[in-house]
Amino acid sequence: MAELALDVRLERGQFALAVRETLALDGISALFGPSGSGKTTLLRVIAGLEETARGTVTFDGDRWQHDAARVPAYRRGIGYVFQDARLFPHLDVERNLRFALERARRRPRATAPIELADVVAALDLRTLLGRRPASLSGGEQQRVAIGRALLTSPRLLLMDEPLSSLDVGRKREIVPLIEKLPGAFGVPVLYVTHNVDEVARLASRVVLLSAGRVVAQGDVAEILERIDLWTYTGGREAGAVLEVRVESERAGIATLRLREQALYVPMDAPPLGRAFRIRIHARDVAVATARPHEISIRNVLAAQIERIDLDASIYAELLLAVDGQHLRARITRDALDDLRLEAGQSVYALIKSVALESTLLG
Repeated sequence: MAELALDVRLERGQFALAVRETLALDGISALFGPSGSGKTTLLRVIAGLEETARGTVTFDGDRWQHDAARVPAYRRGIGYVFQDARLFPHLDVERNLRFALERARRRPRATAPIELADVVAALDLRTLLGRRPASLSGGEQQRVAIGRALLTSPRLLLMDEPLSSLDVGRKREIVPLIEKLPGAFGVPVLYVTHNVDEVARLASRVVLLSAGRVVAQGDVAEILERIDLWTYTGGREAGAVLEVRVESERAGIATLRLREQALYVPMDAPPLGRAFRIRIHARDVAVATARPHEISIRNVLAAQIERIDLDASIYAELLLAVDGQHLRARITRDALDDLRLEAGQSVYALIKSVALESTLLG
């Protein structure tokens, strides 16, 4: 597991970045927060692209920056994927990739070289190699950009909102590919986004930023279900994350296994046996005190109320234990009183399949 230690400051007009954190980077870690929170600026500081930044940046014992003294970006062993692909328009895909490969070969490396054939296979680029960037879709361009960054054989891969310009269909194509990168190439990923569903699907850990400061960091499921952080993670969009595994598929409906129980979600050609995370909004979870019958909702999970949080509005937030994991349910105070719900009580959580489908990015 790589370790990134930050103690950095940067001022630009009315904005001030001040981050003092140590991040354990394993798999995909997300820098998450609203627009203007400092995510991209912090990523650029880590990459060595912000000349006015002060402080220290240390990666796995190597000091990349100490106040004004900085190791140049090209010597840090970083791969960088921008919001736009930034491919060379006069080169076809293969030559774009080989350009990165040749540059990497001319520099000292601290990691094993990543091979062109492996990148082409992992990102499904074989049919694109002879094409120019202008003929590619946005999703295809981003796949090439990711491949080019990987072929620098980086110690750390930085991704700055790589899905922000893509429609839902293109996102569904590229998300499973991004998800596999750390395991396939042994490189940790620091992923910037303001989309909470991307965080839930892709990241194992999250660093939450607001106004240039770190508000919280930790396990994704823990951070996203914390009610005290909903100001930052989105009150109406708040919810919880479940770890599931694709068990089977029939007639376009996939069975997603938790532990003892399962969810049923519309999915095209789901990869059997694959484990991933699914985010469920609190507003999409209803609660019953008895198992309902003759109902169109397919997802009915036995649960137990762990905690009830009351706010100043008309709502109550329920934290539900389900198969060793957590769900959140938002119900009215009137429903809470009418059902006489209390902590420790056994209930049933009801979730529409269409609500689950909307949370899936791939």
